[in-house]
Amino acid sequence: MLKSAIYVDAENIKMSGGYGMRYDVLVDLANNNNSVMLRANCYLAEDHERTQRDPEYRQKVYSYHNILRQCGFKIIKKYVRRFKDEDGNITTKANADMDLAIDALLQARNLDRIILLTGDGDFLRLIVALQNMGCRVEVIGFHNVNKELREVADSYVSGFLVPGLLPIAGSYGDNGEQWQRGTVANFNQDRGFGFFRYYRLQDNALQSETVFFHLSKSTLPSDHFFQEPHRIFEFRVVENPANNNRSEAWDIRLIKEG
Repeated sequence: MLKSAIYVDAENIKMSGGYGMRYDVLVDLANNNNSVMLRANCYLAEDHERTQRDPEYRQKVYSYHNILRQCGFKIIKKYVRRFKDEDGNITTKANADMDLAIDALLQARNLDRIILLTGDGDFLRLIVALQNMGCRVEVIGFHNVNKELREVADSYVSGFLVPGLLPIAGSYGDNGEQWQRGTVANFNQDRGFGFFRYYRLQDNALQSETVFFHLSKSTLPSDHFFQEPHRIFEFRVVENPANNNRSEAWDIRLIKEG
């Protein structure tokens, strides 16, 4: 049984398309038939000055914190600091990168598997150090993920592709088919068809699936989108009665860049 931990760079995730992420889904990923979660840390910023003077903001922030704690996360806060330059311009800073790195290194001696949520390339050295300690490091990010970060991790999965991690607008079709998110596994431009790769959760582990698609079921104006493997699509998986009830992707739409 692998001993696992989750470390969330919450501010980076929030600013990179992961706003509204469901932390209970992360816990499920860390707890499965082969893994048990020992630690779950979330590193976030709080504008302490604002929480003191704005009751509505304070309630919203503390309700969010309570939800994380109910999911089993320890919250590590970094309070926002304000700096004024010689021209009177005010900048703010609240960076918890060092806290996350130190905690992960200290706790890694008791861990086998680390799930790191970030897109920040500053964590490259941390990932290598954790790997050298014998830990498997799995990275989940959303938009603007550092290319080297994806490559150095033992595995990288876009958070958009993890079922249930982020809500999909209108998550079920008219006939009850559930929307999925996936990337192009291969595409035949001349014949206008290809296959999407997407994930299902089975026993809290990600299982890769593929499904056929044809451009006639796309809402997009051009086929050039399907020639870029990094793009993420939403679609319904339906059984096509005109094709021996074979599973196909319909109503294909593109996730907006962020």
